[in-house]
Amino acid sequence: MASSRSSPSAPRAAGIFHKERDDPRLRVRSLPDVCPKEPTGEGRGLCGGPSVVAEHEPWTVYSSKVNLPAALNDPRLAKRESDFFTKTWGLDFTETEVAPCCHLPSITRDDFSHYLQETAQRERIHERCKTICPNKDVDSVSSVNINHDKTKSELEQVPKIFMKPDFALDDPGTFNAVLPWSHFNSAGGKSSRDVASSKLLQEKLSHYLDVVEVSIARQISLRSEAFFHAMSSQHELQDRLQNTQRAVSVLRQRTADMDRVMCRGPLSALRSALTRNNCVKLHNKLKLMAAVHQTQPTVQLLLSTSEFVGALELIATTKEVLQQELQGIHSFRHLGSQLCELEKLIDKMMVEDFSIYARSDLNRSLRDEPQVLEKVKTPNAATEKERLESLVFGLLRQRKLDFLDIYNEEMISAAKAIVNQCVADCVLQIEEIDTEVVTKLADQMRVMTFPQWFDLLKNVFDCFLLFLQRIKSTLTVIRKVVLEALDSHQKHKAFEAAASDPSEVSQNALQLQGAAELAYLTHEGLFISDALNEAKHAEQSGAQERESRQQQDTAQTAGGANNISADNMMPSELELNRVLNNLQEALFTASDVSHDRCVKLLTARAKDGSLERLSSAEFVCLSRAVEQFVRDTEELSGRRSVSLRGALQNQANRFVHRFHEERKTKLGLLLDNERWKQAEVPAEFQDLVNSIAEGSISLPERKLSGPDDRKPTEFLLVNGQKYAVVGTVLLLIRMFLEYCQCVNDIPSISTDMLTRLSDLLKHFNSRSCQLVLGAGALQVVGLKTITTKNLALASRCLQLVVHYIPLIRAHFETKLQPKQFSVLRHFDHITKDYNDHIAEISAKLVAIMDSLFEKVLSKYEVKAPMPSSCFRNVCKQMAKMHEAISDLLPEEQTQMLFLRINASFKMHLKRQLSRLGVINDGGPQHGLVVVDVAFYTENIQVLKSLERLDLNMAEIWEQKR
Repeated sequence: MASSRSSPSAPRAAGIFHKERDDPRLRVRSLPDVCPKEPTGEGRGLCGGPSVVAEHEPWTVYSSKVNLPAALNDPRLAKRESDFFTKTWGLDFTETEVAPCCHLPSITRDDFSHYLQETAQRERIHERCKTICPNKDVDSVSSVNINHDKTKSELEQVPKIFMKPDFALDDPGTFNAVLPWSHFNSAGGKSSRDVASSKLLQEKLSHYLDVVEVSIARQISLRSEAFFHAMSSQHELQDRLQNTQRAVSVLRQRTADMDRVMCRGPLSALRSALTRNNCVKLHNKLKLMAAVHQTQPTVQLLLSTSEFVGALELIATTKEVLQQELQGIHSFRHLGSQLCELEKLIDKMMVEDFSIYARSDLNRSLRDEPQVLEKVKTPNAATEKERLESLVFGLLRQRKLDFLDIYNEEMISAAKAIVNQCVADCVLQIEEIDTEVVTKLADQMRVMTFPQWFDLLKNVFDCFLLFLQRIKSTLTVIRKVVLEALDSHQKHKAFEAAASDPSEVSQNALQLQGAAELAYLTHEGLFISDALNEAKHAEQSGAQERESRQQQDTAQTAGGANNISADNMMPSELELNRVLNNLQEALFTASDVSHDRCVKLLTARAKDGSLERLSSAEFVCLSRAVEQFVRDTEELSGRRSVSLRGALQNQANRFVHRFHEERKTKLGLLLDNERWKQAEVPAEFQDLVNSIAEGSISLPERKLSGPDDRKPTEFLLVNGQKYAVVGTVLLLIRMFLEYCQCVNDIPSISTDMLTRLSDLLKHFNSRSCQLVLGAGALQVVGLKTITTKNLALASRCLQLVVHYIPLIRAHFETKLQPKQFSVLRHFDHITKDYNDHIAEISAKLVAIMDSLFEKVLSKYEVKAPMPSSCFRNVCKQMAKMHEAISDLLPEEQTQMLFLRINASFKMHLKRQLSRLGVINDGGPQHGLVVVDVAFYTENIQVLKSLERLDLNMAEIWEQKR
C-alpha cells in the first residue's frame, strides 16, 4: 500500500522537466532500442520497436519494459562487453558529467530560512504539546492493536441477532431465537436434563454479557482522556456564560435609566411633529381621493367627444395613483378593476371606430371626394382627419399594433366592390346584355365585345389608381402620427438621459428622509440634532421635486390630448419601427390586391379563349394598357408586382401560339397551292422591302388614300438586286415583319416569338424542299414535271430569305437581354439549312445536265458531217437551260453554274473519246472532234453573260501515245 500511494509522486516530481520538454531547443530525443525483441509467433520481427524518424512520446524511465540484467546477459550478442552503455553509446556516456539545468536555480539553506522562521513558533508549541500528551510507544500501539484484534474476535462470538438495531424481545420470533425453550421444555414437567440446559443457556448469555461489557470498558478506557478534557471544557464554558449574563444585566439596567432620564421627553416631541405631518398627509390623501372619485364621469365626458387619448391618459394616471398613493384604501378596492374594464371598453370602441372609418373611407366615391376625409359632421366635432389621428394615437398607446390588419381586410373588400361596381355600371350601359338572363359578372364580361370590355378594363384601371392614391394618402396620415410618436419617444429618452443625475439625487433624498423617520422610531443610533437636520434637508428636496413635477404636469396638460406621454404604455422604438414597416407593407398589399383583382378580370375574359383570338393590334392595345397600369401602380407603391405581368405573359404566350399557328397554317396552305412560277410584285410589297432597307423592321402604317395606280413589277428590287420570287415568299416577308412588329409592341414575348419565327422559317425551308427537290408538287399541285425554271426560282426565293435573316437577327438582338443571346443561335442553324438547300438545288441543276450529257454523248461517233448531231443537241439543251435560269439567277451564279455544267460535259466527252480511242495526234478524227468542240465553245459563249466564260476544252484530250 505504501508503494502504491507513493507511486504517483514520481510523475509530480518529474513535472519540473515538462517545461524543458516543451522547449524545442531542449527537446529530448528518444534513443533507439538497443536490445532486440524476442522473436514471437506473430512474425513482426523488430517492426514494433521505436522509430528514430517517426514522432512519438518522449521516452522516460517509466517507459522501460526490459529487464536490465537480462539485456546485459543476452546470449545472442556476438561479443559481450563489460559495460552495456559504453558498448552501445560510446565511452563518454558514463564518464561525462551531466550539465546542470539552466531552468532550475541552485538551492541552499538560505532559501529555507524564511520558512523556518515562520514555522519555528509552531514547532515549539508542537514540542510542548508532545511533552504534555506524549505519544504511546510502539509496544503500546502494538499491544493495543493486538487487544483490538482479540476483542474483535471475541465480539464475533456473540450472535448477530444481538447486534441488530431492531432487536426486541417482545417479538416472538426474536424471543424464541434467543431462548429456545423447545430444547428443554418436556411434556411431563421439569427434568434434570432441562435444568442443565437452562443453566447452560444462562451461562452462555452471561458470557456474552461479559464480552460486551469488557469491550465497552476497553473503549471507554481508550477515550477517557478526551472525555475528561471535554468535561473540564464544559465547566469552563459555564463559568464564562455566568459572567456574561451578569454583564448583560448591568448593561440593561443602565440603558433603562438613560431611556427614562434622557429619551422619553424628546421622543414625545418628535412623535407630536410626526403626528402633525401624518395629519397633513391624510388631508392630501383625502383631496386626492376626491379627485379620483371624479375619474369615471370625466372619462365618459371625454369619450363623448372621441377624446380617446385623453381618457386613456386619465385612466392610466388614476391607476398609477391607486397603486402608489392610494394603495390599500378599502373604498377604492373595486375602482382598479372598473378602470381596467373601462380601458378594455375604450379599446373595443377605438377598434370599432377605426374599422368604421376604414370602411367609410375606402367605400366612398373615388372621383367626387378628396383623398382623405376632412368633412366636418357637426360644428363641435373634429374633422375626420383629426379623428383618424386621434384613433391612431390611442391605438398606439394601447399597443393595438394590429390595427393595420383591419385596414387590410377592409381594403380587400373594397377592391372587390370596385370591380363589381365597375362591371355593373358598364353592363347597365350595354343594352344587348340582359342581366336577368346573364347573372354572373364573368358571363356578362364574356358577352361584351372587345371594345366594350377594353373600356371596362381601362375604367377598372383608373378606379384602382384612384383607390391606391387614397390608400397612400390615408397611410401617409397614419405614418405621420407614428413618426410623431417615435420622435416623442426619442425626445423622452434624451430628456431622461440628461436628467439622470438630478433624479438620482432626488431619489437619494427620499431614501434619506425615510431613513431619518425610521431612525426616530427605532433608535438606530442617530443623534437627535443630526436626525432633525436630515429630515429638514429631505423635506426641502421633496418640496423642490414636487414643484418640478407640477410644472411638468402643467406643460403636458397644455399640450392637448393628442400629445403622447412617454410612459410605459407607449410602444418601444422597435415596435414603432415595425409599425412603419407594416405601413409600407400595407401599401404593397393594396397594390398586390389591385393587381390580383385585375388578373381575375383578365382571366374571366380569357376563359373562353377570346383573348387568344384578338388581332395583333387589339392585343397590343391590351398589352400597352396593362403595362401602363403596372408602371403607375409601381410608381405609387414603390414595389414591382409580377401577378398582372405574369397573367399578361400567360395570355401573350397563348396569343403567340395562336398567332404562330395561324401563320404557319396559312404558309402551309400557300405552299401547297404554289405552282412555283414567277409572280408579279405589287407596289405595296416593293414599298415594304424599301422600308426594310431604310432600317424599319416593322409593318408600315396602312394608307387611307385611294387605290394605288402603280403597276406591279416583274422583279423585287432589294438593294439594287433583282429577285424573281413566287407569291408565297412575298407573303412570308410580310409574315416575319408581323413577328417583328409584335416584338416591338410586346417586348416580353421576344424569346417566344423568336422561337416561333425560327420554326416558321424552318417550315418554309423543309416544305419547299419537299415540294420542289422532292417533287411533292407533282401530287399536291398537279405539276407535270419539276423544271429547271422551278428549281432556279425556288433557289432565288431561298436566297431572298437568307438575305433577310441577319436583319431579323439584329432586330431581335436589340429586344433581348444579354443573358438571352443564346437563343439567337437558331438563326445560325436556319442560315446553314437554307444554304444547304440552295447548294442542293444547284447540284440538282448540274445533275440534270449531267444525266443529259451521259445519255447524249454515249451515242457520239466521230464522223462527218460536222458539227455532229450530238453536239448540236447538247448546245440546244444548254441554250434552253440558259434561257430558263438566266433571268432568274444573277450573272455570277449563272456563270458558276455553267462552269460546273461545262466540267461535267468535259468529263463525259473525255470518257467517250477515250472509249472511241481518239487521241491528240493531229489525225482526221482529232480534226473532226476539234470542229465539234469549236462549235460547242462558240455556241456557249454566244449566250448572255457567258461571253467571257473560259471553257478550257484542252483537258478532254489524251496525250499522244
